[in-house]
Amino acid sequence: MLALSADALVVFALVAITLALFVSEAVSPDVTAIGVLVSLVVFGEFTHVGPAEALGGFANTATITIIGMYILSEGVRQTGIVSRISRWLVSFGRGSDRRLLGGILGTTGLAAGFVNNTPIVAVFIPMINDLAAQTDTSPSKLLLPLSYAAMLGGTLTLIGTATNLLVSDIAARTGAANPDLGLHALSMFEFSPVGVVVFVVGVAYLMTVGRWLVPARVEPAETLTQTFDMERHLAQVAVRETSPLVGKTVATLREELREPPEIEAGPVGPFDLDVLQLVRGEETFYALSTEMPLEAGDLLTVRGNGREVNRFTQTFGLRQLPRERVTAGDLDVREGHGRLVEVFVPEGSSYAGETVREANLAAFHSAHVLAVRRGDTIVKDDIDAHEIGVGDSLLVQVRERDLRYLVENGDVVVTRGVGIEEEPSPEPEPLSPSTPITLGTVAVVVAVAALGYLPISIAALGGVVTLFATDALSPSDAYAAVNWNVVFLLAGLLPLGVALSRTGGDAFLAALLANAASVLPPIGVLWVFYLLTGILAAVITPVASVVLLVPIAIDVAVDLGVQPLAFVFIVLFGASTAFSTPVGYQTNLMVYGPGGYRFTDYLRVGVPMQLLLSVVTTVAVTGYWGL
Repeated sequence: MLALSADALVVFALVAITLALFVSEAVSPDVTAIGVLVSLVVFGEFTHVGPAEALGGFANTATITIIGMYILSEGVRQTGIVSRISRWLVSFGRGSDRRLLGGILGTTGLAAGFVNNTPIVAVFIPMINDLAAQTDTSPSKLLLPLSYAAMLGGTLTLIGTATNLLVSDIAARTGAANPDLGLHALSMFEFSPVGVVVFVVGVAYLMTVGRWLVPARVEPAETLTQTFDMERHLAQVAVRETSPLVGKTVATLREELREPPEIEAGPVGPFDLDVLQLVRGEETFYALSTEMPLEAGDLLTVRGNGREVNRFTQTFGLRQLPRERVTAGDLDVREGHGRLVEVFVPEGSSYAGETVREANLAAFHSAHVLAVRRGDTIVKDDIDAHEIGVGDSLLVQVRERDLRYLVENGDVVVTRGVGIEEEPSPEPEPLSPSTPITLGTVAVVVAVAALGYLPISIAALGGVVTLFATDALSPSDAYAAVNWNVVFLLAGLLPLGVALSRTGGDAFLAALLANAASVLPPIGVLWVFYLLTGILAAVITPVASVVLLVPIAIDVAVDLGVQPLAFVFIVLFGASTAFSTPVGYQTNLMVYGPGGYRFTDYLRVGVPMQLLLSVVTTVAVTGYWGL
């Protein structure tokens, strides 16, 4: 047994703090990673990591490749080809929810093998909501399989996920330092044979057992007001001739709702109520954009529970109309006025961690937040005080032109757009003129990297230059498409692996695992590593699990006298199967709110799938690469 040095103890302390921060989510993972980077240099006397090595993660080939693939993926998204796929899926799945599910799994999985799976899922979510409405299927039955299929598709090629590229880089650096291990940078399709087996088995599970286990949390063809259970939180009130509001603007009324005037009965506390629309005769005016003085007979559409609406009517001399008068259509009218949308808060959103009041969408984007859904929990009262989290779905009333500004910076993603469904155009939207250039560029990047003419990092950057030079993609759109949280997470954690190696921490853990696994054959140890990687990926992100476990897996293989490459690949596949929690993989979190899922839904569907694939992958890796 190796002795544990004082230097290694310091690094293990940093690892423990890092894991605690990842699990507690006290700060975002990328901030934690940068904190790790700084700490490694501050304690450089013990960690043996200097400034140049700590910052080396930003120049790492995996980091550069990931940036390039995000940009290429955005180019593909802008071609409009996804809308064509949507139409094909409607036609293919018409009359059969099983066929629809199969079409979604197949197209998503194959696309995710070549285009980053996060934007794939982001584009597919609103499409699936439309498909579900047209086929009378619960979107919940499709969204979780969508996420799982994207994850499975990431195992098909080297560029399928960021973790694949990271594993390749670690294997290349370890192989360069120890040529006898037989490790090298992974080629584009080196693990595709096993990836195909994993993908086929996973899709078969989702089409059979998974199809039965996935719950229907959101009813098919529900309007957004029904989905968010808003019927009892929407009302209309009429302005009486004697109301003190006559002659005042809606903006003044909104101020008085926050700081109500005193009445004869005494002071009145602030109202948990929003004024959404002003209806005058046949005309409807969006509350946040009209400056018309109120008149007797005007109708105000408001959001609030029964108690707050009653207080409102009594305080301001109004008359409440029957609540059933307010429908989704009343809040979703022609352009220039408010319409209902459901938006998802992605990782990296500036709204995450802020309350609805602090986000202040009303002031910045003329948008009302009517409700917030986190999984199957819906918040409709005291909205302003609710803290927005990554994965939340917000029911928002906003004008179409303001919606464009709201989503352009990536702080929210529209997942469902209308309450009044419009008939789809009989003709598909034309593809972008740059479609041949974009698709051809991506194909060349894949071919050049697969044939070994250029490293994937250089090929990806060459593709980016081509898109810029041909105006197929603007630099501003490209840089906005990069998930910088993932980039900083990756760059910040890579030096941690260096510290573990230099202080002997990875060798110590490898020795422990090798001794603990002495009762198991090598294939059993391989299986244990798959499960361990999957569990860690579900809790502390796949990137962190790969940084920690790939060096340890290699050392264990050396201690056992078996093929290190097989252990490298088992960690690679294990990191892509964080099915059991919504927080382990970004696509799982993306469908959490729109699908109305509970945390336990991921356990019910994901754990059996993960156990099945643990056996299939272990046998496939052993059979293909040997031990």
